[in-house]
Amino acid sequence: MEIPVIDLSRYLEIADKLSTDPVKLSGQIKEVGSWLRELCEKVSQILRETGALVVKDPRCTAADNDRFIDMMEKYFEKPREFKLLQERPHLHYQVGVTPEGVEVPRSLVDKEMQNNLKAMPKEFQPSTPNGPDPKWRYMWRVGPRPSNTRFKELNSEPVIPEGFPEWKDTMDSWGCKMISAIEAVAELAAIGFGLPKDAFTSLMKQGPHLLAPTGSDLSRHSQEGTVFAGYHYDLNFLTIHGRSRFPGLNIWLRNGQKVDVKVPSGCLLIQTGKQIEWLTAGDCLAGMHEVVVTNRTTDAIKLASGQNRSLWRVSSTLFAHIASDAVLKPLGHFAESRLASKYPPMCAGEFVELELAAINLKGNKGES
Repeated sequence: MEIPVIDLSRYLEIADKLSTDPVKLSGQIKEVGSWLRELCEKVSQILRETGALVVKDPRCTAADNDRFIDMMEKYFEKPREFKLLQERPHLHYQVGVTPEGVEVPRSLVDKEMQNNLKAMPKEFQPSTPNGPDPKWRYMWRVGPRPSNTRFKELNSEPVIPEGFPEWKDTMDSWGCKMISAIEAVAELAAIGFGLPKDAFTSLMKQGPHLLAPTGSDLSRHSQEGTVFAGYHYDLNFLTIHGRSRFPGLNIWLRNGQKVDVKVPSGCLLIQTGKQIEWLTAGDCLAGMHEVVVTNRTTDAIKLASGQNRSLWRVSSTLFAHIASDAVLKPLGHFAESRLASKYPPMCAGEFVELELAAINLKGNKGES
């Protein structure tokens, strides 16, 4: 199955002119034409039914993605001893590198999830990991943080590896561009869900957004069935990725069907996290997914080997969050849902701490 591609170009031309007042917005949508209403409804419908969305944003080009992946391949190819210089375990891996074998998939520790997996039809069941994920990750904060917050992050300096003069500019540039794409999708989704245009984006301001690319060494872990990221959901609001050079991402639709995701060149993949599930009282569920070596991955490995290209699978993951001090609760008409009681009000920062405690990853702001 190929998820429909949503082109954001036309919306971006008028986005700044649209009102956050629902009454004025309704009039503007009538003036603009039916295409805008249809686009908003399509975005919200796809997020609701699949938990994933493929978008094309003219501000985020294939060249931008390549520049980022080229740099991260160069970094992950460095010797283990070099990479460990950027490790900050005493800061709970909030900045710098997280070595392979540290992140634990939720399906390994969540008994309820394990029982649900056993009840799935065999062909839709996820791969079973043997232990912690054999992938590396680099944590880089993107965007401003609040000066006053109940959830003070450690005041640690960003970690920049030696020999990468382009590091900060590349990380900040790609991270900010992907957040801009998420904000546009969040506006479209909000309108499609019958909420004010800024219902989600106003809560995202000064959120603890993290650019958190992963690196998986396919020269060592190339056997079909190897699990790089065990079956899990993301705890944040929305997660976005640039296109990876190696396939392997599987997602689960709302109906339980397992789908091998294909992202066209120049496009971005967006996945729903637990925070948007909270804000919509379960109308939009956090998307379940895994990253596994498949036959398509092994074909890409053979091709890359023949062309003498890097065999590190880089995922340009960015976790977009609701601000830590903002209250997570069903918004607007979702507060009247019969499921609203399953999503009690709480600060987003408190919610993140509870989620991380459940998987024993205190300090990491996402999981993918």
